[in-house]
Amino acid sequence: MAFYNGASVVALLLLVSTAARAAGDGLLLNGNFEYQPSKSQMNGTRVMAENAIPYWKITGFVEYISSGQKQGDMLLTVPEGAHAVRLGNEASIEQQISVTRGMYYSITFSAARTCAQSEKLNVSVAPGPESGELPIQTVYTSSGWDSYAWAFKAKRGLVSLIIHNHGEDDDPACGPLIDSVAIKTLYPPQATQNNMLRNGDFEEGPYMFPNAAWGVMVPPISEDDHSPLPGWMVMSDTKAVKCVDSAHFVVPHGARAVELVSGLETALMQEVRTVPGRSYRLEFSVGDAGDGCVGSMQVKGYAGQGSTTVTYSSQGTGGHTRASLEFAAVADTTRVVFVSSTYITKWDGTLCGPVVDDASLACVSQQQPPARRLLRL
Repeated sequence: MAFYNGASVVALLLLVSTAARAAGDGLLLNGNFEYQPSKSQMNGTRVMAENAIPYWKITGFVEYISSGQKQGDMLLTVPEGAHAVRLGNEASIEQQISVTRGMYYSITFSAARTCAQSEKLNVSVAPGPESGELPIQTVYTSSGWDSYAWAFKAKRGLVSLIIHNHGEDDDPACGPLIDSVAIKTLYPPQATQNNMLRNGDFEEGPYMFPNAAWGVMVPPISEDDHSPLPGWMVMSDTKAVKCVDSAHFVVPHGARAVELVSGLETALMQEVRTVPGRSYRLEFSVGDAGDGCVGSMQVKGYAGQGSTTVTYSSQGTGGHTRASLEFAAVADTTRVVFVSSTYITKWDGTLCGPVVDDASLACVSQQQPPARRLLRL
C-alpha cells in the first residue's frame, strides 16, 4: 500500500489542474474565478503571473476583483460568488477545452462595464480562424451585469478559448469585468416537412445560468451556422436580442423564447429554401416575458414580399397572441424576419420588448404545372 504526504497530494492536484476541461454543459474549470491566485503572484489587485489564476492563462493587465471593491466612487459588484476578473488594455484570459471535432458549442459569460467608453470584447478559439467581436456598451440590466453568448464549430479536439479586451484607454486598467464562463454543446435542429424553419421554437440555444434571472444576450451574428441561437441570425450594428427561459420568465411555448429588446435596431432573421410561385404560411407567437415590460408592443414579421404587424398590449405579467402571414415565394430563398418597431423601457430604465416564440413555416399550396397543349396535325 502506498502512502502520500501532504506535498505529494498538492503536487498531484497541480498535475490534474493542468489538464484541459472536457466540454460538457456548465462552467469551465474555475469559470467563476472563485479559486484565487496566490498573494505572492499579485501586486495589489493586479495578477502578475500568467498562470496565477488556477486553470487560466492570462496576458496583459488583468486584475482579480472581489465583490464590493471600490474603483474611485464606483462600487464593483459580482453577479455570482465573490470574485471576477477585470481585463485592462490588451488583456486576455485563456483556457484549454477538450471538445469533439465537428461539433458546435456555445460559450456564455457575464460581463460588466467599468469605464465610460464603448467597450468591446473579442472572443475566439485557437487554433482556427473563428472569432467574434461582442459590443457590450449597452447595459440591459439594472445591476450592470449582462450574460453574453458566442458560438463556434470545433475544428480540433483540443482548443483554447480566449476572451480579449483590445482597449486603448489612457488608464491601462480600464476595461470590463468578466465572470461565470460556461460552455454548452449545441445540436442544431433541422427543418422538417411540418416546419421549414430551423429551431423555430428557439429551444436550442446558449447555456443559461440556473441562478441568473436576466437571460442571455445574443449579439450581432450574420452566420446562422455559428450562431448560439442555431438557425437564426441577429442583424444589428451594436445591439442584441435576449434569450429567456421559462424558469425566470413567462414563455409562450416550451422552455425558451427570444425577447426583442432593441427596437428597430435589431432584427432576427432566417433564410429558408422556397419554390417560386408556391404559397407558404408563417405562424408565430408574440407576447411579453412577464418581466415588468409594460406598454403597447409591435412586432413586424416579414417573409418574401409579404409582411404583417402584430400589436400586443402588455401589462408586464405574461401572455401572448398568435399571428400568421400567407405569402407567395418569389425566389429560391426567402428571408423570414422579426423586428420590434417599438422601444420600451422598464421602470428601472432598462431596455425590454416583445417576446417572439413558436415560429413555423409551411407550404400550403404548390404551383400548378402549365396546361398541356394538344397539337393538331
